[in-house]
Amino acid sequence: METVRILLCCGAGMSSGFLASNTRKVAKKKKLNVTVEARSISEVGEYLDKIDVLLLGPHYASELDQYKTVTAKYDVKVAAIPQDIYATLDGARLLDLAFSLLK
Repeated sequence: METVRILLCCGAGMSSGFLASNTRKVAKKKKLNVTVEARSISEVGEYLDKIDVLLLGPHYASELDQYKTVTAKYDVKVAAIPQDIYATLDGARLLDLAFSLLK
């Protein structure tokens, strides 16, 4: 299985960093071949040619269409992270979300 590359983005990349850490732990337990990084939303452009999935913090949900337009030419799937996943730092459900986008 090819590595699935996931990028989580929030304002400064800090809160998404905790979620990324939890997600990596779940992926390791499940023996999934994924990389999960967290970065500031301002850094998205630097990663578009290096990722498969872009997940935005819930506070960026209103900008989702804009990011879908930007990511389309890179074949990057994008979604806003639901508030309940983000607030509980639920790495398992975040992986489910990411993989559902790739189907």
